[in-house]
Amino acid sequence: MSKKMLFLYSLTHFWVDLSCALLVFRTLAGGVDFALCLLLYNFCAFALQMPFGLLADRLDQNGVVSAAGCALTALAYFLPGTVPAAVAAGVGNALFHLGGGIDVLNRSGEQAWALGVFVSPGALGLFLGTLWGRGTAPGLLLAPAGLLLLGGAVLWLYRRIFGTLRSGNAPADLDAPGGYGMLLPLFLVVVLRSYMGMNQAFPWKGEWALLLTLALVLGKTAGGFAMDRLGAERASAVSLGLSAALYLASALPLPGMLAVFLFNMTMPVTLWAAARAMPGAKGFTFGLLTFALFLGFLPSWLGWPSLLRGPVSYGAVAALSLLLLWLPLRKGAVRC
Repeated sequence: MSKKMLFLYSLTHFWVDLSCALLVFRTLAGGVDFALCLLLYNFCAFALQMPFGLLADRLDQNGVVSAAGCALTALAYFLPGTVPAAVAAGVGNALFHLGGGIDVLNRSGEQAWALGVFVSPGALGLFLGTLWGRGTAPGLLLAPAGLLLLGGAVLWLYRRIFGTLRSGNAPADLDAPGGYGMLLPLFLVVVLRSYMGMNQAFPWKGEWALLLTLALVLGKTAGGFAMDRLGAERASAVSLGLSAALYLASALPLPGMLAVFLFNMTMPVTLWAAARAMPGAKGFTFGLLTFALFLGFLPSWLGWPSLLRGPVSYGAVAALSLLLLWLPLRKGAVRC
């Protein structure tokens, strides 16, 4: 994986998610249909990645898909009405993630470190974009301007490095050599991770919000490096096992942040494993797991009371995630 291309993808990921959060909380949040807009945005950004991923696998122009996502997200800032803006931003977000994600998966070989570097900046972008959106700081148009600049840079650097906008995707094929059943545990792990992210209620969360976000970001980054060094099975066992233990003391800031760091280390592992389970459909599997993120978000949007009741339940979710993730990795459906 070209380090220049990876850096640009990661920076653009940060800015796309920041821009989407800014739009949601500065522009959409003031409307009477905010709940509908929030649902539509998340549905388009996460659930639609699965069908869009099938198309991206076949299109074989990942840089173009990524840049188109930036442009569509920028367009959302200028559309009349909150519903069209929510849909455009969500679809743009989905396209960027797919284009960048497939490309990183394609060019990383059997390693996961680049995938961790790519996925991690989004959480920081969401955090800072939310703060910006809920505040009164000016400069709203910096977001779409940055999106257009970064989208253009993706296309320019892509052609400069690779000499073509063709990506070299594997021939599109929905076959799963190890069996489709191996994708279900990976899917459930991501549902649990999303649900945990929406429902964790630490008593210190407000005071330590930035450090908690950094723990999440660094955990995703570290997960790819840990997998490359230890192997997917051992990295998952260590990170989720320690996370389950530390969650028991998560009423305190330090063990709580360490638990979040370790719990999120498996994000690049699940994406890597799903892509290896269906090597001819990396966009589809990337989208399948983002659909799982959407399902984890839905209970909170519906206003259902959380099933998580504090440190013990957090530790139980981490332990269950370890069991689920161990199944496809141990049975050899996917291997380092």
